[in-house]
Amino acid sequence: MQIQDIPKAELHLHIEGTLEPELMMQLAKRNGVAIPYKSVDEIRKAYEFSDLQSFLDIYYAGAAVLQTRQDFYDLTWAYLERAAADNVRHVEIFFDPQTHTERGIAFDVVLDGIHDALEAGESKLGITSRLILCFLRHLSADEAMATLELALPHTDRIHAVGLDSSEVGHPPSKFTEVFDRARDAGFLSVAHAGEEGPPEYIVEALDLLHVRRIDHGVRCLEDAALVERLVREQIPLTVCPLSNVKLRVFDTLAEHNLAKLLDAGLCVTINSDDPAYFGGYIGENFVQTQKALALNAQQLKTLAENAFKASFLPADDIERHLADVDAAFNATPA
Repeated sequence: MQIQDIPKAELHLHIEGTLEPELMMQLAKRNGVAIPYKSVDEIRKAYEFSDLQSFLDIYYAGAAVLQTRQDFYDLTWAYLERAAADNVRHVEIFFDPQTHTERGIAFDVVLDGIHDALEAGESKLGITSRLILCFLRHLSADEAMATLELALPHTDRIHAVGLDSSEVGHPPSKFTEVFDRARDAGFLSVAHAGEEGPPEYIVEALDLLHVRRIDHGVRCLEDAALVERLVREQIPLTVCPLSNVKLRVFDTLAEHNLAKLLDAGLCVTINSDDPAYFGGYIGENFVQTQKALALNAQQLKTLAENAFKASFLPADDIERHLADVDAAFNATPA
């Protein structure tokens, strides 16, 4: 079967990280925002970096073109169309309001634009969604708490909170009180941990933030006791293979530990992270990872099933999607 035909859920996707050079240029012109690039090709060349921090520098600079509700709608809709082409049935999307509010963009402008597009995605493309507000861990816990206060009136549209940005030096424990408050308000939680940071950050995210999923988590194999726990509790890992190579977590895709994570019995999923910057949306992550690691049909099926099982969808919806995955593999064996 073609990987394209596999029904997919994407659980680790930063909407700001889907800003393609063409849309950046279009929005810069529409909003009269000066950017240091004269052409789409110049922007594309700028999407080269050597580590997480150099990527984040470009990422935050690019976000400056996002100004209006329509901009956030256009950004989100463009991603959803790409996702539909990859047979994505459900997405759980991260957004970084602090990236925008500290530039003077109102929280509601960001949320309304993204939410409008997600509603259109369900009605026009059949893609269901959940929205996850991420706190920027390089900023203070007080700033995260202030952002949470802005989100509290919107529990009907924001499903969970997360933690992203520069990992090293900013452990999950820094945000314990923020996540306690979010959980009391009814939000579920996830957190980036164990990408550049050590396995101890994964433990902190589980024990102190009480997260339901670990975003990345690839360094868990350095701690046997942690692996045993993750397997026992079936804590999902939202792994992003092309991102991990682009950010030098692994030198090549052939060296990625995704197959080892699967073999250990971990609940591994494949996602695209910031696809405009990392060279591929979820379909391309599946295709390139399968090729580099020689994944077989059963491994691909497990990855697809894990994503739906790890989602925040109701049980009935999960079972429906799992039946679709099963039917896809039974119809055309790989």
